[in-house]
Amino acid sequence: MMAEVPNLVPALPELFLALSIMALLMFGVFQKGGLAEEDVKTSRLISYLGILVLVLAGLLETTLAGGRLVTFSNMFVSDPFAVFCKVLVLIGSSLAIVISQGFIERQHMARFEYPILIVFATLGMMLMISANDLISLYLGLEMQSLSLYVIAAFQRDDTRSTEAGLKYFVLGAVASGMLLYGSSLIYGFTGTTNFDKLTTVFHAGSGVNVGVIFGIVFILAGLAFKVSAVPFHMWTPDVYEGAPTPITAFFSVAPKIAALALFIRVMVGPFGGLLAEWQQIVVFVSVASMVLGAFAAINQTNIKRLMAYSSIGHVGYALIGLAVGNQAGVRGMLIYLAIYLFMNVGTFGCILCMRRGDRMVEGINDLAGLGKTHPMLALAVGIFMLSMAGIPPLAGFFGKLYIFLAAIEAKLYALAVIGVLSSVVAAFYYLRIVQLVYFSDPEEALDRPVSRDLGLVITATGLIIVLFFVYPAPILSGAAAAAAALFPG
Repeated sequence: MMAEVPNLVPALPELFLALSIMALLMFGVFQKGGLAEEDVKTSRLISYLGILVLVLAGLLETTLAGGRLVTFSNMFVSDPFAVFCKVLVLIGSSLAIVISQGFIERQHMARFEYPILIVFATLGMMLMISANDLISLYLGLEMQSLSLYVIAAFQRDDTRSTEAGLKYFVLGAVASGMLLYGSSLIYGFTGTTNFDKLTTVFHAGSGVNVGVIFGIVFILAGLAFKVSAVPFHMWTPDVYEGAPTPITAFFSVAPKIAALALFIRVMVGPFGGLLAEWQQIVVFVSVASMVLGAFAAINQTNIKRLMAYSSIGHVGYALIGLAVGNQAGVRGMLIYLAIYLFMNVGTFGCILCMRRGDRMVEGINDLAGLGKTHPMLALAVGIFMLSMAGIPPLAGFFGKLYIFLAAIEAKLYALAVIGVLSSVVAAFYYLRIVQLVYFSDPEEALDRPVSRDLGLVITATGLIIVLFFVYPAPILSGAAAAAAALFPG
């Protein structure tokens, strides 16, 4: 008897990406020449094709958006939550390729594998977001992680880059092992790895014993590694500083959004009935991340290390929404992630403009006097820093507002107060950059030209941050529909 063919429609964007990756690999191999100029042309062409593939996958995703569909033996789910998060990931990956092009050509690392690895990692992220089983979750996570390990060490001639790749690989492997061990405990004590069946088991009130709690703790630890939350954040500053800047920009948005979406999917879905058991862990991780992110960044002199601690703090804010554990919390978290995407990509676009000749500079003091030498770039830096600090009426303020409101409604007052206080502390180092840009004299001016690609990305993201309060409907309604999909009835 022939096996039943699974319904491929819910997974069409992923299938399209997988086939496109294979086609791009073959195309790159046959186009590759022996000369450096030919390699640059091939890399640029495949980058443009990679962006086109990601955009088409995004359009395919929104076209297929509808109700909840499951396929592949109930291991893959497509719902409004998955669509919203996947679109954010695809936007983040596309922008990462756009801002990378000039850098990888200047640094002589323009190889056609680079954009393909980003697309491959994106495919893994999309599978993670749509996982409806602990096994498919792990497969998606590893597909993403293996690509990211290679990308982190892509600048082979640079010892910092190879060191970053090695650190990321070792600690990422530890995180994967913890996640897998937690999954095996859950399977051992419940007899299933499927999210729908686990939801039924835990909502029925059975199956909750010490073994299950240990399993959840290990899964939480593994996911906390992936989102670089305290106390599993130790790899983040070194990898952010050591990896090439556009790769750091990619790490800080798409994989982080995908891992936080996976966090929501796992904790609210199968373990939603055990909120009381895991809520205190998420509250601790959230508070620790916010506090460390606020205080550890104060003494940083390297802008990429500062952004690493900043991202740890932002993960802490986002996790407030998960700690709330209801629809309002998830909605606030998704709004925060959408705004964070544009803030971070724009900020790294500005960091990529920090260069003198062929040399990238990463010192925070190198931004001194930018307002006098590069007024438009200084304006962009000011917008992104003030938004990250949560100054109204910029988008960053509204991101934090929705998160804190959800915490207050859920009577998690202490969490909201700690969040506000850590925001005040974090505002110090964001405002210090604004002070350097506008009220300090330049020691040595940065190069004037900003590439057209970078200029477009910085302008577009800056406008989104400034004008969000004028027309917030697309993000607010999309996040509301995505959150509602996880809380039927």
